[in-house]
Order: sequence, then structure tokens, then C-alpha cells
Amino acid sequence: MGAFAPWSGITLFSGNLMSNRLFKEKMVERSLFFTALISLLALAGIVIFLFMEGMPLFAHYSLTDFFFGELWYPAEDPGVFGILPLITGSLAVTLLSSVLAIPLGVLPAIYLNEIAHSNTRRILKPFIELLAALPSVVLGFLGMVVLAPFIQSAFGADTGLNLLNAALVLTVMTVPNICSISEDALHAVPNSLREGSLALGATKWQTIVRVVVPAAVSGIGTAIMLGMSRAIGETMVVLMCAGGAGIIPDSLFTPIRPMPASIAAEMAEAPFGSDHYHALFAIGIVLFVFTFIFNIVAYRIAAKHRQVGTSSL
Repeated sequence: MGAFAPWSGITLFSGNLMSNRLFKEKMVERSLFFTALISLLALAGIVIFLFMEGMPLFAHYSLTDFFFGELWYPAEDPGVFGILPLITGSLAVTLLSSVLAIPLGVLPAIYLNEIAHSNTRRILKPFIELLAALPSVVLGFLGMVVLAPFIQSAFGADTGLNLLNAALVLTVMTVPNICSISEDALHAVPNSLREGSLALGATKWQTIVRVVVPAAVSGIGTAIMLGMSRAIGETMVVLMCAGGAGIIPDSLFTPIRPMPASIAAEMAEAPFGSDHYHALFAIGIVLFVFTFIFNIVAYRIAAKHRQVGTSSL
């Protein structure tokens, strides 16, 4: 009997160790679950609050006039709340900045990860991430003070605070995010794929274009999604650089007023519970729906490319 006593102690100790480990894992799982639940509840609370404050406008104001009206005069009696110019301005500045930011973000990421020397990458990557941390108000101030006078004098525009100015500043703001995340996605591609492609006789450029980029396209798509989401929801830059005119843009030099700028500029002046107050929250609902739809579409596209890339490999 005594000979088996040490083994019994070891078994008991192992059992206690295993139970403690399982207890810690359960605690971590529950902590993560409650953290995710709190995030979801916070998001749900924001959405409910938006709809509670925005929907009362439509009790006596037409949805058609709201979405397709071209006049925004909240100070009139009764107020006129047509947000078509605001929607058009938001979409125009987002699309223009994306057209500029996507190549300027993805191509440097390919260079840093696939072509540049490791020392170059070690220096430039932190610098790019530092640019991503610049406050938007600083970029907006530079766009208003430096870029706007240059655009006005170089192109003979009536004002430098216009669609082009806001799009250029948004491009500077979103390029570091797209570049950094895209570079991380490219870095995550296994080296075995590159080595296999080169071993089959492909050139380095062919390997990059036909193997590495398709393998990382889901991560690159996520980077683009995040950059465009920031552009469409950015407030301070468009408030400072876009001109603040609630009109439908017909050129790059037209002053515009995107939806976030309208909310930020007028919320402090809108009397609580007035039609103007509810209209601004209704704009917030529209902006939320636009962002939600955009993120869903971008996620589906990224998932589709990830599946196609995996199956082809």
C-alpha cells in the first residue's frame, strides 16, 4: 500500500493542475464573452438612440423630400430638410479620396514587403504608422491653411475649400492605414508560396502579381475597407476643408458639405426636440446605414476573394 502512495499524490497534483487550468480557461472565455457582449450592447444602444431621436421627423415630413430634396434650410419656418446634396457630397469625397488612396497605399505596401531591403522596411514602416496617428484636426488645418490657397491660385478656383481639397486631405489621412494593414497582409503570406513560384521559373514580378497579391487580397481588401470607412465617416477634415456649401457638386472645385460636417456644424445650434434636431439625427441614421452597407459589401467581397485564393492555391 505504501508503495503506491507517491503515485497517488502525483495523480492528485496533476488533477488539481488540470482543474486549475480549465478554470482559468473558462474565466478567460467568459471575460471575452462579456467584453464582446458589452460592445454589442453599446452598439445596439447607439442605434436605438439614433432611431429614437431621428424617426420623429418623418411623422410629418416626407421621406421622399428628405432623401431627394436639393434644399437644406433648417432655419426656415417650416424647415426644409433635403439631404441629397449632403449624400452626394459624402459619396463624391469618399470615392475621389479612395481612387487616390488605394494605389498610393497598396503599391508602397508591395514595395516595402516584397522589394525593399529589410533595413528600409524597418525604417519606413514605423514612419508610416506614425503618419496614421496624426490627429485629423492637424491635417484639416494644413489643408485649410496650406493646400486651399495653393488649389485656388494654381487652378483659378473661386475658393480653395472644395471637393478636391477635402479629398486630398482625406487621401493623406487614409493612405497610412491602407499601407500598414496591406503590408501586414502581404507579410503574412507564407514564404513557401514565393519559393515555389520562383522554383517553377516565374520572375519576381510574376510571383508578386500572380501569387503573393492574390494570396493577400482578403487582407488588402480589409485595409481598403477600413480606409474608406474612415473617409466616409470623417468629420473634422470635411468640416474644415470642404467649403460647407450644401449643393450638389458639378466639378472638383465645388464647395460641398458632407453629412458628418452638417451634423458637427449644426448640432449645437439646433433646439432640443425641434425638427432641425431630429433631422440631424436622421442624417446620422443615413450615415450609419451607408457605413453598415459598405462594410457588409466589403466583407463579402473579401470573404469571396479569400475563398477563391485558398481554393486556387
